[in-house]
Amino acid sequence: MIRKPSRADARAKRHYRLRNKISGTAEMPRLAVFRSNKHIYAQIIDDTVGNTLCAASTMEAAVKEKLEHTNDVEAAKAVGEAVAKKAVAKGITTVVFDRGGYIYQGKIQALADAAREAGLKF
Repeated sequence: MIRKPSRADARAKRHYRLRNKISGTAEMPRLAVFRSNKHIYAQIIDDTVGNTLCAASTMEAAVKEKLEHTNDVEAAKAVGEAVAKKAVAKGITTVVFDRGGYIYQGKIQALADAAREAGLKF
């Protein structure tokens, strides 16, 4: 019988592999992305002290009211734009992108592109 590893376990393994190379500092924090079945989340993290500097998700009222669905590409664009605006307001312009083990296409790519358009550099 063939045992196929779960998709969640494969994603977690990719994420651990990425995190060995990617780390956020005070000068260049990490933009971490997480997707669930219903929502998408983005945080800007300083790993040297373990602080979340700013965050956005589709669970926030300001983001949610603009959206018809909270789990599609349009929702990812809204979250990317929201997290970038919050970061720029705090003086953060350059980040390291942590895609969280997800493939860089679809929602993850839309979030990244929207964050770049709103003023973040990575």
